[in-house]
Amino acid sequence: MRAKVLLTSPIHPKYQKELEKKVEVVVAPDTSADALRNAIRDCDGVIVRTHLPPDIFDHAPKLRAVVRHGVGLDLIPLEQATARKIPVANLPGANTIAVVEYALAAIFLIRRNLALYDRTLREKGWQPAKQLSNDAIELAASTCGIIGMGSIGTRLARYLHALEMKVIGLTRRPQTMPDFVEAVSKEELLSRSDIIVLACPHNAETHHMIDAQAISFFKPGAAIINVARGPVIDTAALIDGLRNGKVGAAVLDVHEPPILSGKEEIFNCPNTWLTPHVAGITASSMETLSRQSVETLLALLDGQRPGNVVNPQVFD
Repeated sequence: MRAKVLLTSPIHPKYQKELEKKVEVVVAPDTSADALRNAIRDCDGVIVRTHLPPDIFDHAPKLRAVVRHGVGLDLIPLEQATARKIPVANLPGANTIAVVEYALAAIFLIRRNLALYDRTLREKGWQPAKQLSNDAIELAASTCGIIGMGSIGTRLARYLHALEMKVIGLTRRPQTMPDFVEAVSKEELLSRSDIIVLACPHNAETHHMIDAQAISFFKPGAAIINVARGPVIDTAALIDGLRNGKVGAAVLDVHEPPILSGKEEIFNCPNTWLTPHVAGITASSMETLSRQSVETLLALLDGQRPGNVVNPQVFD
């Protein structure tokens, strides 16, 4: 019998068709917990693009391969998978360039807000718009602090260094820091940075890393960009910081809760830009992610042991 694979959401059409040539493919009707539990019942593999309920593997007796269509593993109950000897793989580096480009766009948005110039010119005229430039600050006169110096943080640092921006970083492995990035403590990074970029994983150590106490260290008017995970920031503390001016601006691609309804208080904050978790999604990255997801899943179903399996102990 052909193996059966669940897609929690559709993948790139080209590679979905390639997958359909090899296995039976089922796409979840929606991403609710009940829909995912029902859809996975007789599946051999799953490609994950949304949060899985914590008990998902209790409903998947045949499952033998899980592939994250991306990098972050917080969508998958990894301990439960490991306990059931189910290999889980992710795709490190597959969407790094997309996320870095988003972070760069956010930095330029904060530093040179062209939309504000355009709107002011249209609504108030030439001179009021021109006067906005008096407060613009070049990147070369700014310091960017990057929390998390993995593939995303390191590539972003390289680009910013080329733009003559001072870059400081926080990582658990300072010995791996590029020589053009100064390794600093958390408090020093927060107090010296004009712009802070969060590019770290979400775990017990980083949960609410940016809370009221952390914000108290910010330089007045410092901006923050989050391309990590929503719960790395204590949203209530950030809202207070934006409203009292301690935080000068925020660009948030990830949120707490993960999906915003539009009614959250963060929508009413000044100098805040919100996007729906799209930093890593472009036409190019989607094609790469889908190709690598399919290749990895088929390898696992074939009994191979790809190097991107994050819990290789299940093979012991």
